[in-house]
Amino acid sequence: MYLYDEIDQRIVDERVRQYRDQTQRFLAGKLSADDFRPLRLQNGLYIQRHAPMLRVAIPYGLLSSRQLRKLAHIARRYDRGYGHFSTRQNIQYNWPQLEESPDILAELADVQMHAIQTSGNCVRNITTDHFAGIAPDEIVDAFVWCELVRQWSTFHPEFAYLPRKFKIAVNGATHDRAATFVHDIGLHALRADDGEIGFRVIVGGGLGRTPVIGHVIRELLPWRHLLTYLDAILRVYNRYGRRDNQYKARIKILVRERTPEVFAREVEAEWAHLEDGPATLTEEEVARIESRFTRPLYADLPAEDAGYDAARATEPAFNAWVRRNVHPHKVRGYAAVTISLKRNGVPPGDATADEMDAVADLADRYSFGELRVTHEQNLVLADVRRADLHRLWQELRALGLATPNVGLLTNIIACPGGDFCSLANAKSIPVALAIQERFDDLDYLHDIGELDLNISGCINSCGHHHVGHIGILGVDKGGEEWYQITIGGHQGETRDGEKAAIGKVIGPSFARAEIPDVIERLIACYLDHRDSDAERFVDTVGRIGIEPFKQRVYGAGDGSGRKSGNDRAAQAAVA
Repeated sequence: MYLYDEIDQRIVDERVRQYRDQTQRFLAGKLSADDFRPLRLQNGLYIQRHAPMLRVAIPYGLLSSRQLRKLAHIARRYDRGYGHFSTRQNIQYNWPQLEESPDILAELADVQMHAIQTSGNCVRNITTDHFAGIAPDEIVDAFVWCELVRQWSTFHPEFAYLPRKFKIAVNGATHDRAATFVHDIGLHALRADDGEIGFRVIVGGGLGRTPVIGHVIRELLPWRHLLTYLDAILRVYNRYGRRDNQYKARIKILVRERTPEVFAREVEAEWAHLEDGPATLTEEEVARIESRFTRPLYADLPAEDAGYDAARATEPAFNAWVRRNVHPHKVRGYAAVTISLKRNGVPPGDATADEMDAVADLADRYSFGELRVTHEQNLVLADVRRADLHRLWQELRALGLATPNVGLLTNIIACPGGDFCSLANAKSIPVALAIQERFDDLDYLHDIGELDLNISGCINSCGHHHVGHIGILGVDKGGEEWYQITIGGHQGETRDGEKAAIGKVIGPSFARAEIPDVIERLIACYLDHRDSDAERFVDTVGRIGIEPFKQRVYGAGDGSGRKSGNDRAAQAAVA
């Protein structure tokens, strides 16, 4: 866990004072709405459909139990008793009062948290692999490098008013669990032949209106040059990125229009002025950042535990949970545990204040008082003794938090959609709940196997639908909510080593009531065509293409997306 030093604490305290004054002046009519808007946005406050929404930063998804209890307190005191964990490893509150938002930020500062740069045209929260620091395939501890980038980017004077928002992901392991190819900048740690650490630099990825897979512009950047090279990339973007059209302002558009090769040359030319400059990293600086992190005091444990093995052999429910929600750890005798926030009947990523408090207690008892937020909108206890897994499972089951569906169809990623967001074309939450209800049979889910289903309420793709094995996008057709389906997307590597891919649209959109049936037809097609139980949905799509799926979905109708009277009645019933 990163611990603030005096400078860190002073920065967040001063920001709270500044924002309190700005808010008071706005409420008193001394600051216009136009002047106040960028100030509140860079402190995480949006104006949504029904109320303000506050987005709280959880840098690289790492939380202490004390911080989670504070988030639970804020949910009770200032909201409606719950919070929503987002795909950027943050938490959002959907019902805070504007006049109380400075008080919330002050409470956050008491536990070394803030909402700085969670919105606005700046560098946003740095994200990473939720198994950073403990993954068996780890090359570097990504948390250290995320913190270096966080400190570099926070309040950076050149990058406070970029052409558009900017997102950076760092992956420290051999397997990409940070979706580096769909970020403005992706950094993937590598080890050179001589053992030196460096980063593959990926630029120009992103989802939203124009989904793009990023381009590698540096195969191996030595670690010392990380910040100066990032400076060069941002400077080129700041200089040439479009400010006349927000839909063409992201770096992915700039890279595409200038071509990756030209953009890379421009970055190299800019870096020539920065290489070996004051921002060049030293071993001392990296060590200083690393020293601010607390480290678990692991015990010397046996690799096997007889009680754990016996419980798996005799309790099918526990064994199913272990198979889906328990993950390898690089330290012998320990494991990582995903706490699924994808329960039937609960919006994906939501947790009540009582649940947050309960998870904080579990983190204290079982995981050195730390936990992580995943970009799949779940929570992780990263350092659980193997011998404690059965007892932890029993406690999670009593809380209703032991759903064994990580990696399965009902582990749905979804944005808040039209229930809250003023940008959304359609609702996401009712669609997710309908799919969860339809596929509530865990045995059937395990038969289907690994499948990522992502839902976005609009083209901004906050639910990352483009990289779902099945993606659902809400669209507006004549003032009505309809949903477009894509298949074949993925954020990391396939079993054949293929990198991230954008899903392909299968055809015309559907009314909301039809979506569970559509998903069922897609699944049936997959089960009929997979070459073995081990072949995933996304791999089957890659092997046979989307045409068989289109035929299965549209074969019973005319493929136009027009609905019968009965279908419209069903849609109204769901609404």
